[in-house]
Amino acid sequence: MRIAKTDIPVKINVPGAIARQELNFGDATGYGAIAGEYFSLKAGTDISPLLKGLENDLCQSPHWGYLIEGEVTVTYADGREETVSGGDLFHWPSGHTVKVGADAEVILFSPQAEHCKVIEHLRNKLGG
Repeated sequence: MRIAKTDIPVKINVPGAIARQELNFGDATGYGAIAGEYFSLKAGTDISPLLKGLENDLCQSPHWGYLIEGEVTVTYADGREETVSGGDLFHWPSGHTVKVGADAEVILFSPQAEHCKVIEHLRNKLGG
């Protein structure tokens, strides 16, 4: 799921402040500690080869986040693709991979236990 800033319903609009809120934007029930993450990714980056060896060769952590700038395409286990662009909020359920279309700055919020396992797997694939 992704949503552009301009599509998020405005709940407060007063001089100097606009508050937008999208309800039911994913569910973090039962995940425990959440990690805040900031990724800088170059165009052409494809993490698929690094995910080999994980269940279904896909990232097994869900993520909620904001793409500050750039373009990222996420591919899900069922083959669906979704492109997230700068200014979009997003939720990526577990079971996905990503490829960067344009240099990207990404903020992620991820269940710490699940994503630490994935990050450690990536680090091992990269040799350290």
